[in-house]
Amino acid sequence: MRRRKPIEGFILCGIFFWTIIAHLISTCLAIQLEERMEIVRKVLKEVPLIDGHNDLPWNIRKFLKNQLREFRFGEDLRDITPWSTSAWSHTDLRRLKEGMVSAQFWSAYAPCSSQHLDAVQLTLEQIDLIRRLVNLYPQHMALVTTADGIEESHRSGKLASLIGIEGGHSIGTSLGVLRTFYQLGARYLTLTHTCNTPWADCCKVDEPGRVPHIGGLSHFGTLVVTEMNRLGMIVDLSHVSVPTMLDALATSKAPVIFSHSSAHAICNSSRNVPDHVLKRIAVNGGLVMVAFYPHFVSCGEKATLKDVVAHINHIRDVAGVDHVGIGAGYDGVNLVPQGLEDVSRYPYLFAELLESERWTEEDIAKLAGRNLIRVFRQVEQVRDQLEAQGMLPIDQSIPPEDILGRSYCRYSGPRT
Repeated sequence: MRRRKPIEGFILCGIFFWTIIAHLISTCLAIQLEERMEIVRKVLKEVPLIDGHNDLPWNIRKFLKNQLREFRFGEDLRDITPWSTSAWSHTDLRRLKEGMVSAQFWSAYAPCSSQHLDAVQLTLEQIDLIRRLVNLYPQHMALVTTADGIEESHRSGKLASLIGIEGGHSIGTSLGVLRTFYQLGARYLTLTHTCNTPWADCCKVDEPGRVPHIGGLSHFGTLVVTEMNRLGMIVDLSHVSVPTMLDALATSKAPVIFSHSSAHAICNSSRNVPDHVLKRIAVNGGLVMVAFYPHFVSCGEKATLKDVVAHINHIRDVAGVDHVGIGAGYDGVNLVPQGLEDVSRYPYLFAELLESERWTEEDIAKLAGRNLIRVFRQVEQVRDQLEAQGMLPIDQSIPPEDILGRSYCRYSGPRT
């Protein structure tokens, strides 16, 4: 039998030693993570976790033509085609419960190609879809239209389902349509999507070589914001140009939100919020709900949970902890950060934040939902104040010259 040389024994001992050390470190980190996860679970039992944007309704249209009899939302969609083979699928009731999500804004979306055509009809159909989906699962979901409703639903253990309209083209340049959407339950309107409307510029005009159409909001655009204040509908500035952001902030009497955007200083996508606007958000009392899409987080196709944390921390540093929230954008993206693969992963994001001493349980509660509830209540308070002042619905129409050459399907008879 060959005897080991002293050096070989030393090497083996070293390997054994460092293996034990690595195991101990791994075990310690696992314990620390579980301790932080317990804190997160405690916070999310007390405070509703609210996500600002999910595009599942459009996927139901895309995959199932809005036929809900074929949609098994209560099951794990990772095991059911076509969801199991789609990079765009991240949401079902099981994973929402695992992620401790208490309230979700579902997007009623119509693509920009429908502008001046059937955008209003498509949006109505998506609102109808969201309402029908909620009605199919009354033990698990509840349609909610108020800040109090979010908290009541959280206490009852149901998923508060709210409707957000993604894109100002959905109102068809009509304040009457805007009011009707509100009556049907919509509680925010994203002023543009990735296309200009006749009354507002989108983020695309901020890109190099692009020319603004309006330079922000037109006069009619300011009327849209004013009427939203009167209704109690939240103004959402995700997707809009920077001048549109500033015009909306100057017009709105109520706090505004970005339902799914991140920090421009970290990733210079035109979809993100620059620092000077973040400072205005703090003055306005509004909220930036951080998106998870890698192209908005790392400006590339790959990102990690830590990259999302960097955006949250930056918005906190510039605007303050009262002005940051979560708006992942699941089911509207085909790429997600490592560690945030679907709606079940939110607690890990909060646990990562708790690793830093600067984040307290109260801070996590604000980020998770208290900030959005505060904004929502302030929007409702402005509505009530305007009603008390006797403000009536705005009955002005968009000037014909603003839509000249852009409206392909429009009745040319008498109009109000």
